[in-house]
Parts: sequence; C-alpha cells; structure tokens
Amino acid sequence: MEGVTDAPMRALQGTNGAFTFAVSEFLRVAHLPISRTSLLRHVPELRSGCRTPTGLPVQVQLLGGDAGLMAESAVTAVSLGATAIDLNFGCPAPTVNRHDGGATLLRFPHRIREIVGAVRAAVPANVPVSAKMRLGWDHVDAIFENASMAAEGGAAWITIHARTRTQGYAPPVYWPLIGQVRKQLRIPVVANGDIRTVEEFRRCRDETGCRHFMLGRGALADPNLAARVATDLGLAEPRPASTIDWPAQLRQLMEWTPNGASYGLAKRWKQWLRIAAAYGTFTRFDEIKRATCPLELLSILDETIRDECLRDIPRSSF
Repeated sequence: MEGVTDAPMRALQGTNGAFTFAVSEFLRVAHLPISRTSLLRHVPELRSGCRTPTGLPVQVQLLGGDAGLMAESAVTAVSLGATAIDLNFGCPAPTVNRHDGGATLLRFPHRIREIVGAVRAAVPANVPVSAKMRLGWDHVDAIFENASMAAEGGAAWITIHARTRTQGYAPPVYWPLIGQVRKQLRIPVVANGDIRTVEEFRRCRDETGCRHFMLGRGALADPNLAARVATDLGLAEPRPASTIDWPAQLRQLMEWTPNGASYGLAKRWKQWLRIAAAYGTFTRFDEIKRATCPLELLSILDETIRDECLRDIPRSSF
C-alpha cells in the first residue's frame, strides 16, 4: 500500500472516528539511519503530536535488517515526537526483500528477536514497539517461531497478515493460524488480511478469536467499512447506510494535500481507485485511468466540475 496510505489518506481515514490508530507507510532503513528530514517529510504528523488533522493517532513504521540502524532510527523518531514504533517484517515486495527488508526477515527468526530487542532497548519504556509480519516466507507454520521471537524481543503486540510472502495477495488466507498464535502468546495479536466486508470481519473474528484487527485494502476499497466494523466491535454507534460520494472523498483528500506534495497526486488517486475497483464497489476506473491531473480526474466523476471547466475554456479552444 506504499504510495497510497500517505499523510493525506491517513487524515481522510480519520474523519469517521472509527480507527484506534493508523500506521505510517514504512520508512526504509538501509545504509544509514533515517534522517530527521525524511521522518518529517513522510510522517508530518510528528509536528502535531503524532495525530492527523482529523485527530487520528499515527505510529511510525520502520523497515530494515540492521538492528543497530533500526534502533538509531527509532530514537530519532521518538526525539521528534513518535509515540509508538512499528517494525515491518511483512512487506512482500521483491525489491525490498532483495535488500534485506520486510518479509525476508521471516527466514531468520533470531534476527527478528534481535531487531525488536534493539529497538525496544533504545526507546523509552513508555513508547510501545510492535511488529507486523506474515505467516512465513513460504511455509505457514513459520509464524509460531517468528511470533515468539518478536515477543521475546519485547514487542508490545504483533500484527499478522494471514498469508506467506510467496502468496503475495493470492488466496487463501489462513485466519485460524492467527488464532493459534494468539493462544500461544501473552501479548495482543492483531488479525489482518482480506477483511473487506463486515461478513469477512465476522468470519475472521470467529476463526481467530482476536479482539484487534487491522484494515488495509478493505478500508481503502470501502470508506464506510471501518465505521461498520467499529460498530460491530461496540466501539461506535450504528450509522445509517450511505453510498460513497467518491468526488467528495477526493476533494477532501486534496484539501489535506499540501501544495508541495501535489506532484503525482493523480497517480496516487488512481492507485487508490484501482484498489476500490478491485475490492470494492467503485465501477468507473476505466473512465478515469488515463486522467493526467487531479482536476481532469475529478471532472470525469463530477458533472458539476466538468460543466464549470467547460465554461472556463475559451471557444477558440474547441
């Protein structure tokens, strides 16, 4: 979800008051610790108490294989105001995996413990350190050792995507294994993977026994999903069913996008709407997929904007 769950999207997802917190896009720690400049650019919420303009708490996620550099990066993040650090051991992207990051660490359980332990030891005790992982690289039963190693390293909780790295996002998801890990550990386990509808959420809850859930593509595909899940969990009052006003969603997203970050905005919007078309009810992706700027994309979806644009074009332009 890199490139779409940026700060403006986190602000948008915070409007419904349904999420407990959001996690930043991962910041990759390669040959040097993450700089203050990079942290503030990618997680601007650090300037405002680690909350979005809509009040949603945001946690900083780091990705990398060098325990020392990860710890130094976490210390820098906390010095800027980070209130929690999440460690990514789940990204399946080949480029990331080839450079000792993300899901590649699932093949080396003791390194997971080392990295979690180094970050845990480096940041203040009141700053939780968590880990996000998949079931394994190519075998689902790897999750038992990897989860134990994260817990031994001091993880406050772990989030498990119920697939292996080799699966990518292909079916099936193995929710019952998350439930087995939950019974094994003494720390909270967050269930993740293919929670795209309320019905799937209920199945996941039943099969895992979990009380905590992470929504990813499902929340992007259906902006109303988080509120309905929160209602089912007893965290929010029921709301009347409503259709999704996609132009209004995009206008809100633009409102929270600073001018300096507007480059490539149409590309990020299309990345989001592609997910909504694949996993949700957005049906007009073929119409907008060739749009080259935000205004063009909006004008395709919103007749009012299109009419205003046509009025502003000189007749000689036709």
